[in-house]
Amino acid sequence: MNGGQFVREARRRAGLTQLQLARRVGLAQPTVARIESGKAAASFERIVDLVRATGFDLDIRVVPLDEDGLALAEQNLRRSPDERLDLLLATSELMGAAGSAPDEGTGG
Repeated sequence: MNGGQFVREARRRAGLTQLQLARRVGLAQPTVARIESGKAAASFERIVDLVRATGFDLDIRVVPLDEDGLALAEQNLRRSPDERLDLLLATSELMGAAGSAPDEGTGG
C-alpha cells in the first residue's frame, strides 16, 4: 500500500468526499485526488495530516525483519520444478492425514 491508498481508505471509512477532506486540510480537491491515485507524491507528514483529518491515524512501527519467508522462498527457487511438485504433494498428503486423524478423547 502506498500513502495515497491509506488516505483513500481513511477518507472512505470516514464517509468523506475528496472535496470535504481537501477543505479540512486546506488543499484543492484535485490535489487530494492526485495524492490518492498516486499521480502526485506526498510527504509522509502530508499523508499523516490527511489521514488524521479523517478522524483516523496511522499505526506505523519499526519491527524486526522476519526473514523466514524470504529464506524459504529462496530455498524453493533453488529446487527444480519436479522437486517443488514432490514437496507440494508430500505436504498435501501430510495435511490430509492430519485432518483425517481421529481426535483424542472423542472415542473416534
